[in-house]
Amino acid sequence: MGQRYRVRAVKCQLLVASFFVMVLGVSLTILTIITYYGKHFTVISEVSLERNLYKRTLLHRGVFFAGICLSILLIVAALLSVVATVRELESAMAAVFFCFGVVFCASVKATYWSITNGIVAEDAMMDVYDIVYEDVRSNSSNTRRQELHTIHKTFLCCGKKPPFGEASRIEKEMCQSEAVGTEKDCLEEIQNFLKKHMTFVSVLMTITIFFMVYGMSLTLFLWYAIHFKKSLDRKGKYTLPKQ
Repeated sequence: MGQRYRVRAVKCQLLVASFFVMVLGVSLTILTIITYYGKHFTVISEVSLERNLYKRTLLHRGVFFAGICLSILLIVAALLSVVATVRELESAMAAVFFCFGVVFCASVKATYWSITNGIVAEDAMMDVYDIVYEDVRSNSSNTRRQELHTIHKTFLCCGKKPPFGEASRIEKEMCQSEAVGTEKDCLEEIQNFLKKHMTFVSVLMTITIFFMVYGMSLTLFLWYAIHFKKSLDRKGKYTLPKQ
């Protein structure tokens, strides 16, 4: 009787955990789309440079495809977990455990990358701004001026802080017309924005890791419970009664 109640309690926990895994999958999808199509990222990636360093970083395309694959795997694992729990399917429970294990490994890798290599994307975005800024300062290209103006408008900043306190021609010409953020250094604003974004990625991956460990422990327990129950059913079915 006690074993039956324990199994029922674990089933309820796994169903609740599956719901949160589904929410995590949807959240990861939204975060991935924002990372790829968000205005703060596209304004840098769309700068018409022969060598746009930001486009070559994992944050632009690699993370997009990895994030979409990971979110799909999370949603599929959550749906499969519900079906396996309700119908007590041994093979489906094993598949759920495998999916959770794959997502766990991928989440650990993503968390490690966001902590150790986030500076790569940060440097690439700041380098793109530096190139556009210097191009505008050295010539009067309308394309570059428009791109610089768009970056200023997106990040609510204008120019760079002069090292010796004297504003350059760009700050004198462009920053006076900006309604907001005229006193903010663009390099600092880009750096602060990306750090906040990567912190959010790390937090989401940490929560995902927790639910994957929790889900794997629940699925493992239920797999053994289902396997043991089926073994008893087979034994009772094929054992001949004593004469």
